Amino acid sequence: MSGVPVVERWEPGKTPDGLRTRQGALGAPMSRLDGPLKTSGTAVFTAETRPEGMCYAFLATSTIAAGRIVALDVDAARRAPGVLLVMTHENAPTLGRPDLFVENPVDGAAFNPVPPLQGDRIDWNGQPIAMVVAETLEQAEYASRLVVAEYAIEDGRTDLDALLHEAEPPDSVLGEPACLAQGDAEAMLDASAYSIDADYRSPRMAHSAIEIHACTVVWRGTQMVLHDASQLIGASRKALVKMFDLEDDALHVVSPFVGGAFGGKVLWDHQILAIAGARALQRPLRMLLSREDVSRFTGGRTETRQRVALGADEEGRLTALIHTGTVANAMHSTWPEQFSFPARHLYASETVKIEQRVVPLHMMPPAPMRAPGEATGTFALESALDELAAKIGIDPIALRKRNEPPRDPSSGLAFSSRRLVEMYDRGAERFGWSQRSAEPGRHRDGRWRIGHGMATAYYPYIRAPGAQVGVVLGVDGCLTLRSSAHEMGMGTVTVQVQHAAERFGLPVSAVAFEYGDSRLPAGPAAGGSAQTVSLLAAVMDAAGKLKDALLRLAGDASPLAGLQADDAEFRAAGLGRVGDDTRFETFAAILARAGMDQIAVEGVGAAPGELEARSMHSYGAQFCEVCVHEGTGETRVTRFVGAFDCGRILNARTAASQFRGGIIMGLGLALMEEVQFDPRYGRIMNPSLGEYHIPVHLDVPEIDVIWSDVPDAFAPLGARGIGEISITGVGAAVANAIYNATGRRIRDLPLTLDKIMR
Repeated sequence: MSGVPVVERWEPGKTPDGLRTRQGALGAPMSRLDGPLKTSGTAVFTAETRPEGMCYAFLATSTIAAGRIVALDVDAARRAPGVLLVMTHENAPTLGRPDLFVENPVDGAAFNPVPPLQGDRIDWNGQPIAMVVAETLEQAEYASRLVVAEYAIEDGRTDLDALLHEAEPPDSVLGEPACLAQGDAEAMLDASAYSIDADYRSPRMAHSAIEIHACTVVWRGTQMVLHDASQLIGASRKALVKMFDLEDDALHVVSPFVGGAFGGKVLWDHQILAIAGARALQRPLRMLLSREDVSRFTGGRTETRQRVALGADEEGRLTALIHTGTVANAMHSTWPEQFSFPARHLYASETVKIEQRVVPLHMMPPAPMRAPGEATGTFALESALDELAAKIGIDPIALRKRNEPPRDPSSGLAFSSRRLVEMYDRGAERFGWSQRSAEPGRHRDGRWRIGHGMATAYYPYIRAPGAQVGVVLGVDGCLTLRSSAHEMGMGTVTVQVQHAAERFGLPVSAVAFEYGDSRLPAGPAAGGSAQTVSLLAAVMDAAGKLKDALLRLAGDASPLAGLQADDAEFRAAGLGRVGDDTRFETFAAILARAGMDQIAVEGVGAAPGELEARSMHSYGAQFCEVCVHEGTGETRVTRFVGAFDCGRILNARTAASQFRGGIIMGLGLALMEEVQFDPRYGRIMNPSLGEYHIPVHLDVPEIDVIWSDVPDAFAPLGARGIGEISITGVGAAVANAIYNATGRRIRDLPLTLDKIMR
């Protein structure tokens, strides 16, 4: 029989339903459903909404890192043409403290715990000190330049290296202990047959999404609509309702399209102030940030100082694994930049010492940036593994295989699925790793030295609890998914439509998805590579509820009469008995007999109990070829292969795009991305894409990606997240390739030519 297998309500660790391995709409390389809208220019983004009577806001910002505002002269700004409002700490509304993501990952949306314009205190250079609202954007920007501040300047805490002696462990690192120890790793390091002990540095990095941050606020009496470029619709709405002391239903957040986010499109000062301005004027208001604004008052990746020390016995088995270090944070922020997470889960070692510390600085509060922590943590850890392999005289892949753990080294739990060794082998074969020379500098092409490097990729499995998806089935046989989930370009809508079509026995053309609106059932945030699996679990729950409801509606006159849920399956736009083609009825027939135009149910994803039973992560192996010019130090990445184990791949085309996109972002991390931060004044010196460098087409080689596509028995549909893993390990793979080409170890990101030639 060709019908869809029985739908079961998904439970952590339960025998998987038949869709985990079924090939059809799921797994197919289907083009993104939102593609035509975006390529034709008909998709409407936040900054393209045009409410009647709209005014514009622009922010004036501080030019000191620490101190207090003594006087603020806004008279010239108020008199400027078109100005409607100048808001400062002297006339701003009193605001509540926003809920922080790090304190409440489900409902928290902010990374800056201090609401804007609530006092005269300055905590970073670039902090908003006034908002100017005018009839046009140009008028608002001009008038903002007329705001003059007088400060009582204090000595700023702006230099991480000068304050490392003050570093302290945070209370936790995203719920995990900041310090872990197993045995005496320092003593074992000294006693090891082979050892390395090195320091690694990574700089601040800035978000550079193609769509800059923007919001449009429309107040109608006591009701407000916020059009926002957001990846946290539900959490932002809850935080703003609390901050402005609104009725729960007074705020409606809309975010249908987001042009890239990567962790930066969360709740910042500009949305909060835009709401305050729109309410004060009772007019629609637009806040559109410049690229400089994005750098100055939305956070990115913070800087790290890391130590990795490894000890090994004569056979290359780890006897000591030490990964410690410090991250910079803002004065009132607690975002941890969890660089130590990979070391907790990747390798077996006789002794372990892991420790994260924090130094508070006068700086913009940092925020997640694609694989936060794991991207920089794998740079240090995987560079150190390569260095140890060279010292022992063993192949880097062989060293990693030799230290493959039988269970999770941190928790002791069994892995739900771990095909990392397979990815080493498949990636090495695809790349041609066997042709690599272990001796640096052996391969040349004229004055170009050719090097090959590899590293492990790692990212944890995350699934948000309580994700909701409404399912509406019409008498016409069409089905609509409804959730406040986000489409930021990664293919969320397409994959969920593929899933629903396969699960309910419908063609893809019969399934629609309404999303990006806080009035819809509460979907998960788009972060942590968690949105897809969180929605999958909710749709699976909805499928079970819909089957129960349809069987109740069918009645005694139906061929389905007397069937229990376990006896029935979805197939061919209807319900039928498992293994019996004669007992079947279409959705349309069931609903027509009941006199209903449609039926609606709401699915809710269970709490991620699978994480209590198993250690769940995605893995990969990154392989890089570089050419380094011996005269200039210029580095060109000429080949790249990524091999990934992320469970079931739900759409081959969008997955390949996600993997390649992460690798490209990793090349930026490796070779060029760096916020130039002047510690004298705490000021960012390169707040534009003209000065902050990211990869362009000529920087990117052909990228080959492969994957295992083996379902994880403990995850919904066997899938784990793929959005972030492919940036991890890239920095180390490039650094290791540069060493193989030149014999130089560079432990300080980015890997620029001055460091190679030093």
